[in-house]
Amino acid sequence: MSAQPEQAPAPPAPAAAAQLLAQLRADRRASTWVPAFERDWAKALEDSRHSYSLTPLHDVVRTWQLRVAAAPAVDAYMDSGRDESGFVDLDDVLGTRR
Repeated sequence: MSAQPEQAPAPPAPAAAAQLLAQLRADRRASTWVPAFERDWAKALEDSRHSYSLTPLHDVVRTWQLRVAAAPAVDAYMDSGRDESGFVDLDDVLGTRR
């Protein structure tokens, strides 16, 4: 029996965080994304120091890689002119709860 889950994700490359940070700095969202990444990275680094595990650091890299990968789709959606301001309150649909 193995202590590892069957579908354990492979760890990111050793230089993945540095490459990701360089990519974030080159993006038009750098003014908001870089400080957010650095904040997440600092927290994960502190968690790693206490847990003696690299998992928190790997999770930050994976999360930010997914955010960067999803950015073009989000931009396309926002640029499509789809108006999301006319939402319906869930209480109006379901009625008041008792």
